[in-house]
This record gives sequence, structure tokens and C-alpha cells, in this order.
Amino acid sequence: MFALMLLSEGVPNTSLVWLLYIVLVFLFLMVIVGWLVGRKEQGQLEVQHEAKKLEKKDVDDLVKIEGIGPKVVKVLKDIGITTYDELAHAKVDRIQKALDATGLQMMNPKGWIAQAKLAAQGDWKGLEKLQSELMGGRKMKK
Repeated sequence: MFALMLLSEGVPNTSLVWLLYIVLVFLFLMVIVGWLVGRKEQGQLEVQHEAKKLEKKDVDDLVKIEGIGPKVVKVLKDIGITTYDELAHAKVDRIQKALDATGLQMMNPKGWIAQAKLAAQGDWKGLEKLQSELMGGRKMKK
């Protein structure tokens, strides 16, 4: 309204025109800043979405290991083990402590690590052969 009044006058009032230009420049800068901030946030959301996709891809089906079931998978996930490679390089004592803490002390993770090494290498035939010698993740006595 104020801008229309200033522009509609026959002779512009130069004492207030500078104020109009400052307000217009300020509004223009605010629009640009808002647009840039919105793009930055959109980019961050896309990066977070891609990171979540990558996290989901890095999870192996640990139930394929003889002796590991859904409850054990949850325990392993809680201590940060979600892949065959992580399980293959894990310390037996660390896994056993986590199992003991959740009431699964009867489980023995020693046999899981050998199986996980084969699975991490993609040696599925070797894994099948090893699993044929196991019962509940443990070597059967002959």
C-alpha cells in the first residue's frame, strides 16, 4: 500500500524512496536465503536417506549359521554384529558375555565364527560341508 502510494504520486518523494528500495532488497535477500536453506535441508535429508539404504544393505542373514536363531540375531545386532564378516572377526568372549546377559548362556559361539568366515568368503559349499558335521553349531563327537 505504502509502495503504491509512493509510486502513484506525480513527483516521487525522494526522502522515502530509499526506504522502499531497502525494504525490497531485504525481502529479496530473505527469499534467496530461505531458498538456499531449503535446498541445504533437502540435501541433508537425501544424504540421510541414502545412508539408511546403505545400512540396510550391510546386513547378512545370520540365521544361515548353524546354531543361530532369531533371538541370537537380536543379541548380535545389539552388540553391533550384523554381517558374516563382523561375526568372523568377533571375539568369542564378547559374544558369550552378551549371550549370558540375555539368558542364553547355553549357547556356544565358537562354532559360529568358523561358519561366518566361510560365509563371508562366499564359500557356501564349504559352509554346507561344515554344517553337516555340526549339531546346534557344535561339532558332533564321532
